[in-house]
Amino acid sequence: MQSDTLRALQAPLKAQYKEDAAAALVTLKASGDLDGPGLTCKIDTGRALVEAGLHPATGGDGLSACSGDMLLEALVACAGVTLRAVATALDITLRGGTVRAEGDLDFRGTLGVDKTAPVGFAAIRLAFDLETDASAEELKTLLKLTERYCVIYQTLTAPPPIAVSLDAAISKTEGEPAYASL
Repeated sequence: MQSDTLRALQAPLKAQYKEDAAAALVTLKASGDLDGPGLTCKIDTGRALVEAGLHPATGGDGLSACSGDMLLEALVACAGVTLRAVATALDITLRGGTVRAEGDLDFRGTLGVDKTAPVGFAAIRLAFDLETDASAEELKTLLKLTERYCVIYQTLTAPPPIAVSLDAAISKTEGEPAYASL
């Protein structure tokens, strides 16, 4: 895609969002089904069904996707798309390249073996290896804008508040099921 094509695609959206800020607010959704066998959750990605399960380091069989891997994959996907869009907008030619993310986990925390061990990633590294003739200054701008506009990167570096709720149908021995909300 050429920069003028990208600008032409985005110009009416930018104009609409400047005129009507509410039009820019979109709620993205994801859901998963817990009705399968084993310790898995089936995620409908809109493109395919992914079955997430335990990582082998926590007793999983390795056949299901690990949610930690999925988080890193989401970061790579978002950063890669953002980088390409920014490069296009800046007229920086990319002949190819790779985006990699690595994250360090201490599974003692996840398994409750050590209460002082963190549950979650202790560190995440995002790396870009690009084939380009761009100058050092252009690459510095490309990286800065990719970080600035990558949704997943920004969410990880400045996490929003997360509200958690639980609704459950509780089976009773008599009559209809009761429902609980927490």
